[in-house]
Amino acid sequence: MAILSPPYVYITLAAALVLGLGLGYWLRRIISKRKLVSAEELAERIVRTAKNEAKSIVKEAKFEAKDEALSIKQQVEKQAEETRGELKRIEKWLSSKENQLEKREADLDERLDEVRTRGKKLEELETSLAVQEEHLAKLIDEQTRLLEHLSGISTEDAKGLLLENLRAEVEHESARLMKDMRDEAVARAEDEARKIITNAVQRIASDQVSEITVSVVQLPSDEMKGRIIGREGRNIRAFELATGVDVVVDDTPEAVILSAFDPVKREIARQTMERLVQDGRIHPGRIEDIVGKVSQKMKTTLRETGEQAALDTHVQGLHPELINLLGRLRYRTSFGQNVLAHSLEVSHLCGMMAAELGLDESFARRAGLLHDIGKAVDHEVEGTHAQIGADLARRYNEKPPVVNAIEAHHDAVEVASAEAVLVMASDALSAARPGARRETLDLYIKRLTKLEEIANSFPGVERSFAIQAGREIRIIVDPEDLDDLRAAEVSHLVARRIEKEMEYPGKIKVTVIRERRTIDYAS
Repeated sequence: MAILSPPYVYITLAAALVLGLGLGYWLRRIISKRKLVSAEELAERIVRTAKNEAKSIVKEAKFEAKDEALSIKQQVEKQAEETRGELKRIEKWLSSKENQLEKREADLDERLDEVRTRGKKLEELETSLAVQEEHLAKLIDEQTRLLEHLSGISTEDAKGLLLENLRAEVEHESARLMKDMRDEAVARAEDEARKIITNAVQRIASDQVSEITVSVVQLPSDEMKGRIIGREGRNIRAFELATGVDVVVDDTPEAVILSAFDPVKREIARQTMERLVQDGRIHPGRIEDIVGKVSQKMKTTLRETGEQAALDTHVQGLHPELINLLGRLRYRTSFGQNVLAHSLEVSHLCGMMAAELGLDESFARRAGLLHDIGKAVDHEVEGTHAQIGADLARRYNEKPPVVNAIEAHHDAVEVASAEAVLVMASDALSAARPGARRETLDLYIKRLTKLEEIANSFPGVERSFAIQAGREIRIIVDPEDLDDLRAAEVSHLVARRIEKEMEYPGKIKVTVIRERRTIDYAS
């Protein structure tokens, strides 16, 4: 076998490669032609199938359209039939209405004829009445002249007399109506107020403290007085200088008296004196030491007392200084009534009555608790305790309604809220309880005298008597000058004037007595 040289090998391989490429190209063309023929046949089959399906769909759509058109036609015919029936009913109803209108028109024509006939008759009557009025006017003039001649008075005088009689009758009737209305209003108001106040008083459980601040310190023996005074009075001078309280050592057996306007200072002095007497060591250094300890303890006591008062009345957010001032009220009395206990009671009463009336309960309690706060410092500041209390509340950022309630609870200014009125009522209610307050003899006599002066100032009053410790005024009137209605009016006017000109706890009853006595003698 012959071996080819390398050049021939390369040529042979190239020829084989070319032959392979040509053979591959020819084979791909054959395969492509066959695939193309198959695709064309598949496309023709798809087209034929689509045409057949389209024909079927068109045929079905035609059938459905015919059915739907037939259904629509039937519905339209049915609606048209119903519309024709409705039109027939409307036509029949219109025909009936037309007949009714024709009948009404005929009736109206008849009534119009009647009205015209009556109008003519009225014109005739008016003419006749005018003639009769003219005749009557002449007769009245004749009768008037005849009456004036017979009575001897003119028409104007007769009118005046009639008006005077009518005026007296109207005044009498109006007084009677006013009395009835006033009695009814008072009865209703008293029943409602009594109900509210009774509920509030029954619900409150505080004890009324009626004590005087203690200013007397009991000693174990009279020998202790000399030790309190000290050598050349140095102990008593040191005590008065440290406490700011005057010490009175007199002939009272086994007792010394402490005197000061400031109740807190007096209480500090009392506790200091008791400690010194109990300890037995009395000298200036010891006095200053005990005073310092008691004063520090008193600050704590005042704060705790004020906080407890706010807690008991459910009042929150008070300024610390107001808390301390509330604590000071524990040692302050007014007419023998403890001011802190009075303020707590007023706060409770205000809250309960506000709840009954649907008002702001928290506001009422707050105003009631602070209404007498000015009494804590009224011995240091000029002015009434109401004004001082209002200034303190304003200084420590209390709201204007609370300030107004404090300032107005003794009528110093006009009240600005219903809760302020409750504060006034609760303050009077607490102060008016039996035994709640003592009253000095001078003030008591002045109040009775003022009551009688007010009653005697009214015309028709013969005598007046203040009784029941000034809680009732009885007025005796002249029955010739005043009738029953005028007597009732006098009682009302006296009561209103007492309210305006006097200050008093509770209520004052005004009783007017009108009595007629007929006296004869048998001889």
